[in-house]
Amino acid sequence: MARGGLYKTDIEKARNAVIAEGRHPSVDAVRVELGNTGSKTTIHRYLKELDEEQGQSLAGKVAISDALQDLVTRLSARLHEEAEALITEAKGRFDGESRRQADVVEQRAQENVALSDQIQRGEVALQTERAEHGQTRQALIDAHLANRQLEERVAGLQQRVAEHETHTQSLEEKHRHAREALEHYRTSVKEQREQEHRRHEHQVQSLQVDVRAVAESITAKNHELLQLNRDNARMLEQGAQQEKDLAQARRDQQTQQHAIEELRPLVGQNQRLQESWLAEQRRAQSLQSELEASQSALARERTAHQQREADLARVQARLSVLEDVFGKLRIAPEEPQTSAVTE
Repeated sequence: MARGGLYKTDIEKARNAVIAEGRHPSVDAVRVELGNTGSKTTIHRYLKELDEEQGQSLAGKVAISDALQDLVTRLSARLHEEAEALITEAKGRFDGESRRQADVVEQRAQENVALSDQIQRGEVALQTERAEHGQTRQALIDAHLANRQLEERVAGLQQRVAEHETHTQSLEEKHRHAREALEHYRTSVKEQREQEHRRHEHQVQSLQVDVRAVAESITAKNHELLQLNRDNARMLEQGAQQEKDLAQARRDQQTQQHAIEELRPLVGQNQRLQESWLAEQRRAQSLQSELEASQSALARERTAHQQREADLARVQARLSVLEDVFGKLRIAPEEPQTSAVTE
């Protein structure tokens, strides 16, 4: 950039300083001496004027032919034109390079913005995956608890089934004992009845024999009336004894009837035991069905648990891949940036 307030005297002082150092007073050398300020065109114009003034001064002192002076002037102009052309070309290349560097810088900035957006999206996705991972882990913990509760419930149901089976076996044992006792009582009553019947038949047969004997005695021995009376008295005594035996048999029959009446509650109890046993059987079947349903639910929960573990493994694999990608994005080297050189 041209410095404001740059005068010809400043250019002259800088030119003289460069000449004093033994260097050629070119536009660049004078501009460096001025502190890299000022327009090259302005510096070139002032240097040209100073050269012309110095040339006129030398012309006054040294005799130079017009042709030589014209040649020098034309060479100087040609040199200045070529220098200006080279400067313009260099400036064009510099401006093009500056624009190219600016475009590269802009492209790198856009890429950095895109990478920043991608990193932010990746971080959001990572947070989402972590939240899903936490939810999956909580679901897995809940599934473990549910499985444990189902296993405890199944164990309790199995224990209850075992208790009911024990109770059912006890009822069956009581029912069997009651049935055996009833059968024993029936057998004993039947045997007692058979004994009473045989004894009664024996008594009847004995009476029939006695009656026949009495009839024969009456028919054959009418003259033995006294003996008959004695036999009659004996028969009366036997009849009384038979009546006593019959009364005893009736009392025994009543005793047996009372015993039967006492056994009737046992029959009812036996029926109630049978009904209770059937109810326990139905209850055991219901418990078995409930146990099978619980086992099916437990199998389904185990399948869901295995599926959750597989989902958790996939989520962890995705998290690992995302963390690797984010790590690579964070450590990616940045492109060097160049700044445009201004005049």
